[in-house]
Amino acid sequence: MTSDLPYRSPAGGARGVDTARRVNLSIVLRAVLAHGGASRAQLTVETGLNRSTVGDITAELARRGLVEEGAAPPRGVGRPSPVILPGERVAAFAVYPDADSVTVALVRLNGELISKIRHDTASVLQPEEMLDVAAALAGRMREQHSISILGAGLALPGQVRSGEGVLTFAPPLGWREVPVAAMLEARIGLPVAVANDGAAGALAEAVFGVGRNVQNLIYLNGSARGIGGGVVADGRILTGHNGYAGEFGHVLVDPRGAPCACGARGCLETAVRRQDLLAILGLPESQSHTLEERLRIGLAGESGEELEELIGRQLDALTLALRSAVNAFNPELVVLGGFLGALLSVSPETVERSLLITTLTGGQDGVHIVRPALGENIVLIGAAQLAFERIIADPLGGPSRADQIET
Repeated sequence: MTSDLPYRSPAGGARGVDTARRVNLSIVLRAVLAHGGASRAQLTVETGLNRSTVGDITAELARRGLVEEGAAPPRGVGRPSPVILPGERVAAFAVYPDADSVTVALVRLNGELISKIRHDTASVLQPEEMLDVAAALAGRMREQHSISILGAGLALPGQVRSGEGVLTFAPPLGWREVPVAAMLEARIGLPVAVANDGAAGALAEAVFGVGRNVQNLIYLNGSARGIGGGVVADGRILTGHNGYAGEFGHVLVDPRGAPCACGARGCLETAVRRQDLLAILGLPESQSHTLEERLRIGLAGESGEELEELIGRQLDALTLALRSAVNAFNPELVVLGGFLGALLSVSPETVERSLLITTLTGGQDGVHIVRPALGENIVLIGAAQLAFERIIADPLGGPSRADQIET
């Protein structure tokens, strides 16, 4: 027999009942999102709640627009079974400022992009200017789409104190100690959640990509700016004390290596650099999207020996950093994005074999090294998920359908 008891608060009276209801709403909503849709029978089994409670909870979530009922694909003869799906009439803004652009997207609760606008800038903008542009782009989307917008997520290329909504330092932007969440909230009139872009990417892959239904993964992304990343531990993004967890680009790989912009020496991102690969191939930065294909061609060309040596050095450094990460976090998946994915594609067996040999016995068991599934929109999807997390954690804390902002 199933019951609500495992999920009830120890607090007594009306307060305890209210707390239990909030917890149960969150549990059911997370289960729906984890599967992209589930029948009430599935939800009953997975959550341990009884059928009447699941029915009551899904009705409340539907009233708030967070879920809706649909039909599962038919299996044989008979009417298709009804399933509970993520609501398609709720969305969040995703904002991603960079050195030469700011991108704003509107993303549904199920991770689907509704719209995306990239605004290129001639130079790095100051925080006020950049957020003014972001707000203007968000305003344009509000006029174009009739949908309930629950908040915004801001992904930043730098260190973020996510609990405070403050950007500590973003080297590509030159920003320091900027209260970005409060500044954007004042401009768009919606709650804003903030995180490092690597953490946003890890969250996106964990919820909608290769890490779906995986409880522990580490994500590393390589770009022109360096190497960032994030950690999902027991199904939740690991932020650390100040929100700085996942800075894999600054893992030490060579004590006598090149100086790093962080002030240390021999960090991973000084040893594994996209620009070094582009230079040996004679490719401009604008052609970085062809790197994977050109690496294969280059290895068979005149510079093949030199390129092979460079790739070998970079893979050695990458494996050294991954060894530390796998030993520290014991993940099920290692996800390599950006140019790190291109590097992996050249010799995946080298990375896997080296990791198997050098990682502590047992730590490497069941670890798979994969590339992300979400492509170029990974950070935007993750940024929107940052905004949704507040509602997912406490569905009663968000607006009801009647209160939602219709745009």
